[in-house]
Amino acid sequence: MRLALRQRSVLPGFGLTMGFTLTYLSLIVLIPLAALYARASGIEWSRFAAAATDPRVLASYRLSFGASLIGATINAVFGFIVAWILVRYTFPGRKLVDAIVDMPFALPTAVSGITLTAVYAPTGWIGRWLEPLGIQAVYCPLGVVIALTFIGLPFVVRTLQPALEDLDPEIEEAAASLGANRFQTFIRVILPAVFPTLLAGFAMAFARGLGEYGSVVFIAGRIPMKTEIAPMLIITKLGQYDFEGATVIAVVMLTASFALLLTINLLQWWSARYR
Repeated sequence: MRLALRQRSVLPGFGLTMGFTLTYLSLIVLIPLAALYARASGIEWSRFAAAATDPRVLASYRLSFGASLIGATINAVFGFIVAWILVRYTFPGRKLVDAIVDMPFALPTAVSGITLTAVYAPTGWIGRWLEPLGIQAVYCPLGVVIALTFIGLPFVVRTLQPALEDLDPEIEEAAASLGANRFQTFIRVILPAVFPTLLAGFAMAFARGLGEYGSVVFIAGRIPMKTEIAPMLIITKLGQYDFEGATVIAVVMLTASFALLLTINLLQWWSARYR
């Protein structure tokens, strides 16, 4: 009788599905990453430290982390606004705007890089207006920020949309009835409710920026010590058959990304628990 009343699962049982899950993740993620760390473990610490702290490598770290942080922060602000508009308002062209948000997902990264370079070059549609102001947007760190902001926007918007859809508009009316103005309602009611989700979108945009290559390589120009991000330097070292140097940079970037994502997940857990 109990077996008859038990709800039948559409997919096979937990043991089988968990086995498939662990096997898939191992083949796609865990084994390749473990192989990278295994290769790095064969490098003497003195050589590892020297390769990781080379001035050119440190410059690539600063640009990668700095530009990714700036791009993710910009997307956290404006991505929130875009997600809010798409969720709370109905207007002509809404479906078009919603589709445009996904364009960085759909475009090959090389195409994105070429397009951004053409648009922001001194003779481009936007670059021609920036040139008289003395603003250079290509072959400089600003170009890297523009590229990483472009590719990171969908991560914030698509992460925030479900959270904003679940946010009942009546809580805003309740806050207004209690005398709260718009700023107070946003700071004390809306932002705390969606902050963990916003943090997740920020983290994904930041992590995506750390590993980006295709959309940056054209607009940055690959100038050593100036516009060379860490993924570019890895490609350069591989082209020079410096596999040890490429491995060291990759391990440092991977460890930093993992630590960042772990920290963000712990902050989300803490925020959800003590809200």
